[in-house]
Amino acid sequence: MVQRANKWSGAALSAGIAALAYGISAFLPEGILGETLIALIVGMLLNPLFSRYEGFGEGINWTSKKILRTGIILAGITLSFTQVFQAGKYALILMAFTLATSFGVGYLCKKIFRINWKLASLLSVSTAICGGTAVATLGPTIRARNRDIAYAISATFLFDIITVIAFPWIGRLLGLSDTGYGLWIGTAVNDTSSVVAAGYAFSDAAGALATIVKLTRTLFIVPIVLAFSWIYAKKEMPAQGAEKVNIRSIFPWFILGFLVMVGVRSTRLVPEWAVGGIAFVSKFCMSMALAAIGLKTSLKEVAGVGIKPMVAGVIIDTSVVFVSLFAQAAILRFFS
Repeated sequence: MVQRANKWSGAALSAGIAALAYGISAFLPEGILGETLIALIVGMLLNPLFSRYEGFGEGINWTSKKILRTGIILAGITLSFTQVFQAGKYALILMAFTLATSFGVGYLCKKIFRINWKLASLLSVSTAICGGTAVATLGPTIRARNRDIAYAISATFLFDIITVIAFPWIGRLLGLSDTGYGLWIGTAVNDTSSVVAAGYAFSDAAGALATIVKLTRTLFIVPIVLAFSWIYAKKEMPAQGAEKVNIRSIFPWFILGFLVMVGVRSTRLVPEWAVGGIAFVSKFCMSMALAAIGLKTSLKEVAGVGIKPMVAGVIIDTSVVFVSLFAQAAILRFFS
């Protein structure tokens, strides 16, 4: 009973911040800041206060993971399979460029900054696949040190904070369409929560597309982790062996729920008023999750990250940002 109370207290706090974000957004000019981004910022500002109370921790962690996935699943109601296949086609072409850039630049940074291969791999996979989730999944598989995992996650966090705040304005400054911006964010921003925040801060259409593209990237976590399991076995002592990869545990199952909702919408049996209601719940869930992520973020811990891995992470991320920006423009021009 106590654990359930702790869970609901953290979830209620996150919901309160999300509601506050919607209230703040109502007083701002349209398109300046999205509710998801406001929720993230407010959560971060409140971290020093609520991190003192352990009673909120379990619920905040639960909200940042389960509620985010719930929001993404429900977002499928706004899309049809035709849209998903079209976005997936673009995403796969873009990923050929971004994956090569991420791991190629990561290898160069490993040589230049003399970073151990495990940390360089974590930084690269964070940019290439899905931010902190990819780092947390790959780290134990290659038996990376906790310090390396913390570095990679911190580098991802700092870059994502910059992208979430700056990219909506950059997209408008460059005159990007909803499609172009969604493709760019979906392939250039790391963590799922940051993709959601940056995408919906531009427009709902761009946010939905960015989420689809991001989900396409997330699917690649399975072959990437399997590949690095083999690399670890080759590079480390044969006696140690590589930790066996449990595909069931790393597969992003919430994607199947997302596709089910897309299938429901594709039947055209759901009335538009219901679609609108579910879409609102989806976005509110995402705002709750981002509020929780903000509440978990300690600026003091981030400040203790080493400079070389941080610089390497920024270089890898920035390289992918530019490659993705030019590649999506070329792809859209080719298919237009």
